[in-house]
Amino acid sequence: MDKDFYNESSAGKLGWEPEWFGCDDFDDDLVDAIAKFQKDRKMTADGLCGPGTFRVIYNERMADLEEYRPTDARPGEKFIISNGDYFPIEWPKVKLFFEGDGLKLTKGYRKHSGERNPSFFVCHWDVCLSSKMCHRVLNQRGISVHFAIDNDGTIYQFMDMNDVAYHAGGKTWNNKSIGVEIANAYYLKHQPWYVKNGLEERPVIKNAICHGKKLQPFTGFYPEQIEALKALMKAVHSATGIPLKAPLDRSGGTNTTVSKKCADGKFEGFMSHYHLKKTKIDCAGLDLKKILGEIK
Repeated sequence: MDKDFYNESSAGKLGWEPEWFGCDDFDDDLVDAIAKFQKDRKMTADGLCGPGTFRVIYNERMADLEEYRPTDARPGEKFIISNGDYFPIEWPKVKLFFEGDGLKLTKGYRKHSGERNPSFFVCHWDVCLSSKMCHRVLNQRGISVHFAIDNDGTIYQFMDMNDVAYHAGGKTWNNKSIGVEIANAYYLKHQPWYVKNGLEERPVIKNAICHGKKLQPFTGFYPEQIEALKALMKAVHSATGIPLKAPLDRSGGTNTTVSKKCADGKFEGFMSHYHLKKTKIDCAGLDLKKILGEIK
């Protein structure tokens, strides 16, 4: 058996890299390094990284992600995580699921073996007062999402982007997507809570149209949340290749109702939840075309 060829093929299928074993290429040094890894863990030391060896090293990396933070990172540089790898994000307030002040989901998602290739990103509002409250609700309900953006623009990553979150409402949609819950309680009656807790009143969205109907006024996102969303979109685009495109209507503006291409799982880009199904209205009023056009 050509072990170099096997390992290169396995890496492409499962989503690992020679660097995971401290090597630079698919060669005899990598075979030896894999064999040593296997021997140290009392596995068959054949030098081949098949599904069994992959699961072991993947789980070890996930348990000790802090150890794999890039050594050449600039002071204060922030990252998001996909398949155990670090990808930079141009935003100062990011908390990862394995960090002491981070938030991690304990259920309601599926670990993905191998490298997942998501093709679209779904924006939600959480109808919660904060991302910490959203995190509690998700754990209680046994559902999930990859990211959350809090009232002050802090981005929480709840889980690895390579794993499948239960957020979009269907297996096909979940398998193909990444999601974010943006903190927003939605109802105007909650404005006093924000002021009482040291925040400004939220912007009020009036005359928003969704599925052909005018919505009653509701609370919108803080400017800091919009800027955080832009930074997240840019980082996710760089990490996954998801195009910086939004579903458009016939006039070229952001679509305000279900997009057939989105619902069929064929759209590649960034969308709101309402683009997938008529029973959803999040995130009505969010002009994705404009936001994506402002990303530099």
